[in-house]
Amino acid sequence: MAEMGMGKGVTAGKLASNVQKKLTRAQEKVMQKLGKADETRDVAFEEGVINFNKQYTEGSKLQKDLRAYLAAVQTMHESSKNLQECLSDMYEPEWYGKDDLDSIVEDTDVLWTDFHQKLVDNALISMDTYLGQFPDIKSRIAKRDRKLVDYDSARHNHSSTNKGKKGKDGASLLERATPVWAQGILSAHNIAQSNLSRNQAEDELERAQKVFEEINEDLQEELPSLWNSRVGFYISTFQSMSGFEEKFHKEMGKLDQNLYDILVKLEKQDMSGYFAKVSQQKGTRFNVCHVTLVFTCLSLRHVVQLRPAMPPRPESSPCRDMKPENIINLFDAAAAPNISVTSPTQVQPVTCSLFLDHVIRKSFETELYYFLHRVQVTTMHDYAANDSDELEMKAGDIVLVVAFDNPEEQDEGWLMGMKQEDWIQNKQSSLKGVFPENFTSRL
Repeated sequence: MAEMGMGKGVTAGKLASNVQKKLTRAQEKVMQKLGKADETRDVAFEEGVINFNKQYTEGSKLQKDLRAYLAAVQTMHESSKNLQECLSDMYEPEWYGKDDLDSIVEDTDVLWTDFHQKLVDNALISMDTYLGQFPDIKSRIAKRDRKLVDYDSARHNHSSTNKGKKGKDGASLLERATPVWAQGILSAHNIAQSNLSRNQAEDELERAQKVFEEINEDLQEELPSLWNSRVGFYISTFQSMSGFEEKFHKEMGKLDQNLYDILVKLEKQDMSGYFAKVSQQKGTRFNVCHVTLVFTCLSLRHVVQLRPAMPPRPESSPCRDMKPENIINLFDAAAAPNISVTSPTQVQPVTCSLFLDHVIRKSFETELYYFLHRVQVTTMHDYAANDSDELEMKAGDIVLVVAFDNPEEQDEGWLMGMKQEDWIQNKQSSLKGVFPENFTSRL
């Protein structure tokens, strides 16, 4: 019980001491703000603290952006893996290069995994270590500020103690009211008390000064060194990242080229069989969707580069129910004016090849058009653009609605799109912009 009581007493005493320190510091800060007490200032150190806070803020933002970049790499890895596995599943065993394609899919997955892991080991971990030193230094800066207030308070107390507090004639009221025979004793007592107070004030000043100077000296050395270290850290971090990216894209480019070569050979193999089948048919019935599939496989990686997040295919497509005799008229009747679509046996080989190339190109453009633009609207009123990101429209314009790159940027009542006429002429380089939905009517 005695130990518990002593422990409680020590705790209570420490608590009281802390409370007294806080009150003393608060009083000192108030006196300094009112201009009734001077404040110790160190301009060089204050500039170091400003640099420290700036460096900490920049480092924290870099860490956040790096984590977001790694998350994006992970997402791209998963998307690439799903896309290539889909191609591998669609790729029939008897098609050319099936084993080579499966090997490319596997190597691509390994390459993404290695790239992500190297970024984590050499960039993210290094970033976390770099920022790990800031919280401790920040805590020590706050402690230095508190010890500086204690030092100023002790300095002011020591100064006021040495000056003393007496009346107008130099003697206290108690001394003047004391009988003559007792004044000597009182004077001796006052002198002793004054000496004790001065000694206590001097000891307190020495302790406060020593504690402040110790922590101040350490920070005076560390802050400039930490500030200068940022240059080397940024250099090493981004050099590593750029080196990993260069190697990754170089190796990925080789795999993409191998995949492209496989699909080119598959196209030649498939087209040779397709021509033989057409020459044996009595009537001309072009399977446009089949040709489009071959051409789409050939251009797969180009389509992926153009639209990373492709909308789902509509339930109905113009190519499914398209009548062969209307194929040419749908796109350009002047493109093949002398071609007969009812008597294939009379068509020369060169003319047939040109016609098939025309059908492949146009059918692919049509399919791509309806993957990309499921929603079309017609403009009911003229709209003048009020900002650089808005789409200027005239009444009667047909606008192709597309998704926002960042869905969070879409405001209520506004859509993103491009004019149909512009898309037909310029394709992916068409001008996109936002426009008010209530100016249009959906087709």
